[in-house]
Amino acid sequence: MPLSSIVLFAAVYGVAVASFGPGVVALVARVLARGPRGIPAFVAGFIVGDLVWFAIAATGFALLAQGVAPVFVAIRYVGAAYLAYLGWRAWTAPVEPLEGEPARGESGLRLFLGGLALTLGNPKVVLFFLALLPSVIDLDHITPLGMVEVAVTIVVVLSTTLAAYTLAAVRVRRLFVSVRARRAVNRGAGTLMAGAALAVATR
Repeated sequence: MPLSSIVLFAAVYGVAVASFGPGVVALVARVLARGPRGIPAFVAGFIVGDLVWFAIAATGFALLAQGVAPVFVAIRYVGAAYLAYLGWRAWTAPVEPLEGEPARGESGLRLFLGGLALTLGNPKVVLFFLALLPSVIDLDHITPLGMVEVAVTIVVVLSTTLAAYTLAAVRVRRLFVSVRARRAVNRGAGTLMAGAALAVATR
């Protein structure tokens, strides 16, 4: 695939990834509420979900995806329920100063599945890969090597962008050291997650 096509895809995809959708809101809110532990597994779920949608678009299975639309609708509600659960956890979790935080967090598998469900059911991701991607890349003539190149680009752009959001959220979180401030941050993060859950469920 020509380098110009990869660069164009990376630019358009990067803008789509960086826009503040339910996935980014969930990531930032979780880091604010719980810290960065387990975030690599959460991000891995996003990456696998985007690769699934790319594979569906690139292999001509878009019509098949429409045929099993109820499955993706169900996944969307699972993702929304998971966001609501994270929001509830953020609201109700006991708050301690940063130096007194317990080392234990959610399991990596649960975080991975949560990120995967959010991505597979996220309307923004569906719109990009099934509607906008064909206008950026000629999917009718893409080669297996071209698919690998696009897949690598997806992994690099998505992981880099979400890592930047994670680092920014970690720095903001460190500004709130008292129990009272941390409680306010947790409840704000919980509210963000609840809003993202509502957005996912109603789109």
